[in-house]
Amino acid sequence: MKNPLRKRIFRELKEDFSKYLVIFLFMTLTIGFISGFLVAAGSMKTAYDESFEKYNIEDGHFVLDKKADNDLIKEIEKENVTLYENFYKDIDTDSNMDGKNDSTLRVFKDRKEVNKICLMKGEMPENDNEITIDRMYADNNKVKVGDKIRVGDKKFKVSGLVALSDFSALYSDNNDLMFDAVLFGVAIVKDDVFEAFDHNISYSYVWKYRNEPVNETKEKKMSDKFLEKMVEDVYMVQNNVEIYIPRYQNNAIQFTGDDIGGDQSMMLVLLYILIVIMAFVFAVTINHTITREAAVIGTLRASGYTRTELIRHYIFLPIMVSLVAAVIGNILGYTAFKYVAASMYYGSYSLPTYVTIWNGKAFILTTVVPLIIMLVVNFISLYKKLKLSPLKFIRRNLSKKKNKKAFKLPAFKFMSRFRLRIIFQNKVSYITLFVGIAFANILLMFGLMMHPLLEKYQDEIVDNMMANYQYVLKNPVDVKDDEAEKYCLNSLEFSKYSLKEDISIYGIENNSKYLKDDVSDGYYVSNTFSQKYRVNAGDTITLKEKYGSKKYKFKIKGTVEYPAGLVIFMSNKEFCKVFDKDDDYYTGYFSNKELNIKEKDVASCITEDDLTKTSRQLNVSMGQIFYLINIFAVVLFVILIYLLTKLIIEKNTNSISMVKILGYNNGEIARLYLMATTWVVVISILLSIIISKEIIEVIYFEMMKDYTGWLSLYIAPKVYVEMFVLGIVSYGLVAILQFRKIKKVPMDEALKNVE
Repeated sequence: MKNPLRKRIFRELKEDFSKYLVIFLFMTLTIGFISGFLVAAGSMKTAYDESFEKYNIEDGHFVLDKKADNDLIKEIEKENVTLYENFYKDIDTDSNMDGKNDSTLRVFKDRKEVNKICLMKGEMPENDNEITIDRMYADNNKVKVGDKIRVGDKKFKVSGLVALSDFSALYSDNNDLMFDAVLFGVAIVKDDVFEAFDHNISYSYVWKYRNEPVNETKEKKMSDKFLEKMVEDVYMVQNNVEIYIPRYQNNAIQFTGDDIGGDQSMMLVLLYILIVIMAFVFAVTINHTITREAAVIGTLRASGYTRTELIRHYIFLPIMVSLVAAVIGNILGYTAFKYVAASMYYGSYSLPTYVTIWNGKAFILTTVVPLIIMLVVNFISLYKKLKLSPLKFIRRNLSKKKNKKAFKLPAFKFMSRFRLRIIFQNKVSYITLFVGIAFANILLMFGLMMHPLLEKYQDEIVDNMMANYQYVLKNPVDVKDDEAEKYCLNSLEFSKYSLKEDISIYGIENNSKYLKDDVSDGYYVSNTFSQKYRVNAGDTITLKEKYGSKKYKFKIKGTVEYPAGLVIFMSNKEFCKVFDKDDDYYTGYFSNKELNIKEKDVASCITEDDLTKTSRQLNVSMGQIFYLINIFAVVLFVILIYLLTKLIIEKNTNSISMVKILGYNNGEIARLYLMATTWVVVISILLSIIISKEIIEVIYFEMMKDYTGWLSLYIAPKVYVEMFVLGIVSYGLVAILQFRKIKKVPMDEALKNVE
């Protein structure tokens, strides 16, 4: 004989169709997007991992200040490595042919043996007037195959778009906080065209180990040993190591892989939190159903139905809705949403082409695990509720406490006491609502704060620039210009948080017109250094040489407002004393106007564009994600309020019907029931904004400390206002829907349920 309870399932689904539809759509879209994200990310991560062998990516590279001769190369190659030339030139570029240089291309020769190239569109250069450029750079600068660009003083036709295997993230400097795919790109030209460029050449040498290290620990040991031996060899032939970057420290190679892996973990955490919230919504709904059908349940239990049969019955719809949502969500993930996720990655990184790979792990994580969460939460809730005896259910006495009395409320006005009583009677629903609002507001605050944060960061950098032009010289050059002011610069390594980071050390002239603060009486750190590493006045920090073992200790006197980097400031005199330099030593000039210095003498010139690359790139890469987070948070907010206020009104249908009989009109009833919810929603929004701020501060610090550089946390005052307004407007829309539901409650409902 079939279980007659099955016949009730479709009736329950029909009666609560709107509720189940809202939850189903939300779960389907959430699982679909996250499934698509995991599928795309997994496929791209596989393509990225395979690229190391497929494109023979370097084990590291170093840059010398002059070309190594054959004897030096042979000496270095004795250290279990094979060297390859990978010289490049950084050349100013006019990408839109308007006569003004708007970006920089790092130009290479074609690679045949190491760091091979993935041609994504068009052809490799065959003529002297052809060039292939990075696809990401081309997209950001609206350049297509066949377009003309000017590189240096030469006009080129873009013959193809490529992804360079050693530049999946377009870092022009490995010490930058963020790569720059807007004003920086990489390009390939023919060998003779490369030689013809009259620009400074960087003598970069790539190495590959003959015996590959089996893990990163071995790789670190091998690279440290190789660095020590190489510096010794180079020093003996009076050459200098300007840059040394083993692969595991190369952000241009590693950042993409680390980011893809981190994104997957973050998305899964987000999914599971949302599933738990939805599971509690179901649990609250089921508890309400059990309360409403208590007499029926008591009769069934007395008739021989077991607790297990009833649990199976009441848990069936939540599990079925979740299962169908997960299956359809995964279908959408493998079709429509994977392209959305892939486009987000291609919008940030210069990845090679990928092939979609079936991701069994993603299917389990987005289907099986959510179902288990839904099952466990609802089973626990049902098991506790159905432990009561059949007699208690028949008598509608569902409290486990004996002689439960309503506690006395303060002597408020009747309407206020009535609303408080509604709140206390529905406290579980309101607690779930508060938790959901808090989580939604954490997401919303993160999405809303990022654009103002980046704008402020950019403004602060511009306002606190030491000079419009900061020249770093290769060779000492005397400049007769009143605008020019000499400074000293060095770089040391600082270790903390399992992170080794390069710190710039500046020696500044006394009474400098380019640094607002006086640093002549000690050592000062930039405010970004202080915030990231929790360094304050009176602390002593130790730094070491990048390519040596010598250590330096600095007792910090104070901080300097300088958001553009992690810096230690001191006087020129103190700098020369610390680093054992002559009193007239200097490494560059500050100037508010361009100086007449030959290009061959300039290592680099730092301008506003260089300092603002982080905020510019984050806006390009993450702008769409910030908007998606905002939309997602508001939708979650609306859904939770809709479901739980609907439940509260349904739970009080009998009372609403009774007060209608007593003569209250719909508006007065709405003020009774909806105003109670309004109080809870407003208080929840205000409290969750405070909680969100505290949680965001912790999350932001933990997130940023693992990256090189630092972006100071800033939450614009308008963000709090926007969060409150969005919350109230969202609730207002839901309240209108619930007011219509109150109007539909008939007066005879109370008479039907008289016991």
